[in-house]
Amino acid sequence: MNRDPAPHHPLVQRLIDARQITDALFSIVKPEFLYERPIRERHRIVFYVGHLEAFDRNLFDQRLFDLPAFDPHLDQLFAFGIDPVDGGFPTDQPSDWPSLDAVRAYGLRAREQIDRELDALSDSARVGRKGAHADASEQLLNVAIEHRLMHAETLAYMLHQLPLAQKVAGLRAPAPTRPEPRQALSSMVSVPVGATVLGMSRESGQFGWDNEFGEKRVDVPAFEIDRHMVTNGAFLQFIEAGGYREPKWWTDKDWAWKEAEHIEHPACWSEQTGSDQNSAWMLRTMFDDVPLPLDWPAYVSHAEASAYARWAGKALPSEAQWQRAAHGAPHAASGNFDFRSWDPQPVDAYPDNISAFGVEGQFGNGWEWTSTVFDALPGFEAFPFYPGYSANFFDGQHYVIKGGSARTAQCMLRPAFRNWFQPHYQYVYAGFRCVKVTNQP
Repeated sequence: MNRDPAPHHPLVQRLIDARQITDALFSIVKPEFLYERPIRERHRIVFYVGHLEAFDRNLFDQRLFDLPAFDPHLDQLFAFGIDPVDGGFPTDQPSDWPSLDAVRAYGLRAREQIDRELDALSDSARVGRKGAHADASEQLLNVAIEHRLMHAETLAYMLHQLPLAQKVAGLRAPAPTRPEPRQALSSMVSVPVGATVLGMSRESGQFGWDNEFGEKRVDVPAFEIDRHMVTNGAFLQFIEAGGYREPKWWTDKDWAWKEAEHIEHPACWSEQTGSDQNSAWMLRTMFDDVPLPLDWPAYVSHAEASAYARWAGKALPSEAQWQRAAHGAPHAASGNFDFRSWDPQPVDAYPDNISAFGVEGQFGNGWEWTSTVFDALPGFEAFPFYPGYSANFFDGQHYVIKGGSARTAQCMLRPAFRNWFQPHYQYVYAGFRCVKVTNQP
């Protein structure tokens, strides 16, 4: 898949750049392991090799160009990914999928077909021309770009769970850790009473997904919020205090899940016993197991984050509290995002990534769980070309996460962007910070 369209328009160039990111991700996996399923809720890796190209072909066909079908079966097979669910896990076998050569050939042909049209589209300057067609063209290209970049992050945390022996060793890079991490990272800052705005106006002229539109003004009482994300070191204290053995910190559903799945610690943690019979906590990074970096953010499920917050006498922030706390933050400034690193950095590594209230690192280094159930903003209108993108998940079973991680593209750090996951999904690059409601004016 080496042929690229002539980059006559910024959106076409951005699609090329996004392709390079996802192409490079597949090269991490030794070819013989591309039919593995690192996370049971997700498709096998080979699905995504075909899906990214099929999505673009299906999206553009009859909307942006006429793209005659050359393999309708594969167009349909690779059309949609799946969301993590409680139960009902996929049961397909590697033999149920086409050969890797067939999948790659399909992707190459789809990309070549699209690129011929993109060349013409760019040459004629139709993208960016005034009018409804130009607006529709830009919207569809932005959807293709951001969809691919979302999968670049999804694939990263999937491959994170792949056994190290199944990855290309030459791509390993040492995870940067401090030799003597500081522990005093638990201070809170005050956010005064005030209003915040969720979402954005359709008249803003900015690209956004359907769930981002429909401005909602929320009056937020005063509260305190952690200056930094909760660290591995702080979360370790919860574990050592018996947090995973005490039902009172968990909701009934979360406790039942934890017990059924034998969850005793975050997904990428392991406790290893050395030759001296002393145990030590280790963390799986993308390419290595390292001693647990105590000053990195703790990546956990919503259920685990909620239990910690109760144990600490605090709560997870609502989406409105999180947004209010982020007021004035330079979300496109310094930070650990835009594929700059495979792994987190210390939670205080970017003091310039700070809000007007002194809250650090809300954009990058880890998505942040909120207590808000994912739902529509006022006046929600589903994308006609992707009606289920958001609406399928307004089911009361998903929680909003905000911010971004090291593997989140910079374009999706916009304040209006809303991500969401189910509470028992441990694998996403998501941590959290806690809040306390105060009585200050």
